[in-house]
Amino acid sequence: MPLRILHGINKLKTALKRGCLAAVRQPHLIKGTNNMNKNRIYPRYFAYGALIIYFVFFFLPGLIGVGYSFTDWSAYSDELHYVGFQNFKTVFSADENYMKIITNTLEFTLITTILKNVIGLILALLLTKSIRLLNMHRGIVFMPSVLSTLIIGMIFKSILDPKSGLLNSFFRSIGLDMLAQKWLVSSELAFGSVMAVDIWRGVGYIMTILIAGILSISSDYYEAAAIDGAGGWKKFWYITFPLILPTLATTTVLNVIYGLKVFDMVYALTNGGPGKATTEVLYTAVFKKFGTGQYAVGTALSSVMFVIMIIVGMYMIRVMTKNEVVE
Repeated sequence: MPLRILHGINKLKTALKRGCLAAVRQPHLIKGTNNMNKNRIYPRYFAYGALIIYFVFFFLPGLIGVGYSFTDWSAYSDELHYVGFQNFKTVFSADENYMKIITNTLEFTLITTILKNVIGLILALLLTKSIRLLNMHRGIVFMPSVLSTLIIGMIFKSILDPKSGLLNSFFRSIGLDMLAQKWLVSSELAFGSVMAVDIWRGVGYIMTILIAGILSISSDYYEAAAIDGAGGWKKFWYITFPLILPTLATTTVLNVIYGLKVFDMVYALTNGGPGKATTEVLYTAVFKKFGTGQYAVGTALSSVMFVIMIIVGMYMIRVMTKNEVVE
């Protein structure tokens, strides 16, 4: 019996040796399948179905909406007339409040994008270390991002209530009455409060993407840096940060697009108030315009938002991918 086993082992060694020699002498026999799949060109009509659906349900309605922005479309008349750039003049008029609304939208986008990325990166760095209950900590941070915005709005309207809210009640209970504020009622604090709640909700999602980017970096770089005597900060600045720039570019673009079209969080918490457009953003203004039957002005605002999103998105992609490091 042992002789049979030894004979079988010898035959296996011989077969493996022959296979290795064949791979060295004729590597195309081993790589041929991968190269064939890689270089294969599929027919263009494979994409026609998806393109037709995109054109009919996304591109065409957007194009029609831009066309309506040059008319006097409203709920008060059955007739439709071409008015040129009149609706856009209304949007950019000093007599209207739309420039304040556009400024609010850009401010919301800038601040939430920066803070979500910074806080998300810090959390991602902390939660890629070897700590106890690692997955539980990640789940706790990520959990708000899967909750309904309406539920979050109802919860935080209760927490930030100036009279009976949990936050002000806590401050009063420890003798810090001066910190009890009218968080969603004061015109000075309402916009910041909305941004804070939105950052709390979205930072977990950004953290998850950044964790995936950090874990994709090979440990060989860190081992080589440790041999050269590099500390934690140098490892981050010269290894981690350059190699996660593509991931940061992705999260930045996602945050910018979300911020420019934000609606639900603002509407759930303040409905655009208090006062005259204190926390009003473009899509809450569009919603109100359609609610009052001013469809043409609403579509003009949407068209302006579309142009801003394209310009900002292309600029951010160009800036963020300019100095990417390919691993």
